[in-house]
Amino acid sequence: MRQILYNAAINEAMHEEMERDETVYMIGEECSQCVWGTSAGLSEKFGAHRIRDSAISEAAIIGSSVGAALAGYRPISYMMFADFMMCGADELLYKAAKWRFAHGGKVKIPLVVRAPIGGYSGIGAEHSQCMESWVWRTPGLKIAIPSNPYDAKGLLKTAIRDDNPVVFLEHKNLMGMEGPVPEETYTVPFGKAEIKREGTDVTIVATGYLVSVTLQVANLLQKEKGVNVEVIDPRTLEPLDLDTILASVKKTKGAIIVDEDTMRCGPGAEIGMQIMENAFDYLDAPVKRVAAKNYPIAGAYLEQFVLPQPQDIANAVAEVTGDSEPLNVAGRVATKGVF
Repeated sequence: MRQILYNAAINEAMHEEMERDETVYMIGEECSQCVWGTSAGLSEKFGAHRIRDSAISEAAIIGSSVGAALAGYRPISYMMFADFMMCGADELLYKAAKWRFAHGGKVKIPLVVRAPIGGYSGIGAEHSQCMESWVWRTPGLKIAIPSNPYDAKGLLKTAIRDDNPVVFLEHKNLMGMEGPVPEETYTVPFGKAEIKREGTDVTIVATGYLVSVTLQVANLLQKEKGVNVEVIDPRTLEPLDLDTILASVKKTKGAIIVDEDTMRCGPGAEIGMQIMENAFDYLDAPVKRVAAKNYPIAGAYLEQFVLPQPQDIANAVAEVTGDSEPLNVAGRVATKGVF
């Protein structure tokens, strides 16, 4: 199978869905030139009326998209950074999320909000956040977080075809990740987690960029400590494939949630509590979270003291499995930024 980059996979999904359906268009700040390299050739092929550069106003971008979706179009609202998404919070959290319910199911909101997330590039508090928890606590929004090129293309195609609003969180650090993507058409269904690595000793539920970091730590743990870690990527938080997570936890008797959002009220808190409510009797140790500290994300060198690190994952595995000597992964598993 051919190998392509994560940003190229997103670009292919856009090309294919815009060719398939003429109601699909994208709007955002300099979306025709996309700093993350996902827009190559789109403006030239589909024209400025379908790749629409907008004013610097997230409220206008998302608000106009909600109106267009109600009128029968399938807009893709593009945020240059996910951090800016909350400038259009009223349009996203109240209009897009609630209007189908508020109108008794008589209207559809086929809207995708594409938003690059994540840190590890030292670019500070307003350009490095993961916004899952902001979105997840709002009923009416679906959330996709692809961790590799295959999922990026398949999940985006599913999102564009969905009749409900979807927030598509693509990680900046993954844009240069290469992986297998078939040439034939495919989609990845929402609500179907993938077991990235089979294991028997402890379950790690990881999202986004931290899936690949977790897999590197898990491989070292297997090789040097004989600890067999099972790694699950939910792919979508809403809907969440809780059945796959619970089946794994019941097998391994241990659970760790690895996510880049804040530990306080983040995905780890939600997934961990669902495990406690549904599989408590199977656990040999309390559920452990690895996430960002409840601080603004510091810039440059100081960033590492806020965002979760590979050693935090190794330490969590040792704690849950009862190992008094955590594996030292410093310098062997590194987080790499895009700048």
